[in-house]
Amino acid sequence: MKRSKPPGASRRWASDVIVDLLHRYDLPYAALNPGASYRGLHDSLVNYGGNRPYMMLCQHEETAVQIAHGYAKAGGKPMVAILHNLVGLLHANLAVYYAYIDRAPIFIIGATGPMDETKRRPRIDWTHTAQVQGQAVRDYTKWDYQPTTIDGVPESFARAYGVMMTEPQGPIYLCYDAWLQEQPLEHEVPLPPPTAMPVPTPLAGDPAALARAADLLAEAKRPVILAEFVGRDPKGFHALVEFAETLGAPVYDVNSRLNFPGCHPLNLSMVKEVFADADLILCLDVRDWERPTTKLVSTTRAVTSIVPPDCVWMDIGFGDLELSSWAMDYQRLMHAQLRVLADTTLAIPALTGLMRKKIAANPGLAKRIEERSRKTAERHRETRAKWAKQAREDWDASPIPLPRLASEVWDVIRHEDWVLTAGTLEDWTRKLWDFDRSYRHPGKSLGTATQIGISLGVALAHRDAGRLVVDIQPDGDLMFDAGALWVAVKHKIPMLVVMYNNRAYYNDWEHQLRIARQRGTPIERAHIGMDLDEPAVDFSGLARSMGWHAEGPIAHGKDVGPALKRAIARVKAGQPALIDTLTQKR
Repeated sequence: MKRSKPPGASRRWASDVIVDLLHRYDLPYAALNPGASYRGLHDSLVNYGGNRPYMMLCQHEETAVQIAHGYAKAGGKPMVAILHNLVGLLHANLAVYYAYIDRAPIFIIGATGPMDETKRRPRIDWTHTAQVQGQAVRDYTKWDYQPTTIDGVPESFARAYGVMMTEPQGPIYLCYDAWLQEQPLEHEVPLPPPTAMPVPTPLAGDPAALARAADLLAEAKRPVILAEFVGRDPKGFHALVEFAETLGAPVYDVNSRLNFPGCHPLNLSMVKEVFADADLILCLDVRDWERPTTKLVSTTRAVTSIVPPDCVWMDIGFGDLELSSWAMDYQRLMHAQLRVLADTTLAIPALTGLMRKKIAANPGLAKRIEERSRKTAERHRETRAKWAKQAREDWDASPIPLPRLASEVWDVIRHEDWVLTAGTLEDWTRKLWDFDRSYRHPGKSLGTATQIGISLGVALAHRDAGRLVVDIQPDGDLMFDAGALWVAVKHKIPMLVVMYNNRAYYNDWEHQLRIARQRGTPIERAHIGMDLDEPAVDFSGLARSMGWHAEGPIAHGKDVGPALKRAIARVKAGQPALIDTLTQKR
């Protein structure tokens, strides 16, 4: 691939080859915090590549990785995060780990001080350089590599892209020697051929195993479907609807992705009791099977299954392909009677076809499915009605109850083409909103210090479609990286932030309350080291200082709707907007 030199350029440089590859694989954005270790690549991106991928300046490396994380979850496509040397890599560690456990494909480019000791600047290139720098994230990336010559860059780049995008997806890390980047390019370096297939075909299930699964499903009286990552691909979302309707079985959505429409009559998510009389549980691309199917006493850590002991378990997904020798995100082993290694985007339609043949040949089965569907739909309606009634309790309280905040936001956005980024307001949005399309929600939030960055990435993914992106933003999370607000204005990412501001790290406060009750220590002292008050943070003032439209703090629900309407008008005009609402702690 021959490129013309930019104006004023007398020759090409080794880092130009990396830009050629970024173009070849159509990576649209590169989020970064600047660093001298990739100054060669930076110059090539700007002057050889025409700022493509478009560089997004961030205040912290974690934010850069989180934007790529949210973009991948929401858009199904990867972007680049560039990390400066060893120090930038270490800054980004937590964000890389969360992307790994959330199966987000991120193309992470790093750099190291020259491996040639004679080319290192005194002190700084020594303290910022590590032997095998990728070792720092090797336990929670799918692959890492550091090519030693420019001729080794194309092959490793192609391999990294394929590994990243092969299911189960995840981040990769490529590290480029600073001195290597800065060398003149003395010869043409061939890129991967345009006809090469960048990603292998998806993994299909064993036909005999799927036939056995269909037999067990046909025999089951009370099957339940448990889904976690099915909705990572819109095809999986739609296939699960078709399959559940064919089987007449309730669906429990774990919500690592949006797997099933929230108001569908077969949706019994957040209704754990559905497992209490199940005779078969079908896990579809599930890692977290235990939390939905058990009761937990948090103080004593006692976990008790609510599933009948004779229930049949079936698992279809990536199973041991995700097993790590370091991170224990694989969780407790499920002793399933049938385990099928397969991509659910292929396995679910195959199962649907097998079930339809069985139903057509068995009128008794068809009748049983019809009755099961009717009972599930009735239970769904009763549950939604109960949640709607609960949402009206303490309606006029101040600070704002969480159900009322969820209701006020829903009343304003319901007629928009909306997207909820990460946090679900303790699941009240899932209980009261209508998640009717696959893109409405890319999945639940992760740990503290992740949501604002991921939300920016989600908003970036939906920007060109003109959707209203809503982030119900915890206060403690935003305090980790308030500078991320500047990124939205700098890079023209319109979004609506509604602060879930209880002026506390209340998740941990609750833990301290439990321990205090167990030990008999004063519960009124549980807030120490947990509250975000005295002084209270002026989030609206903070946002306005960085170019946002902002209002608040708002302490009463009646004032939320009008403020939201004003904010949405600003978002539609291209300006991000923040509404600071003061909420009850639970």
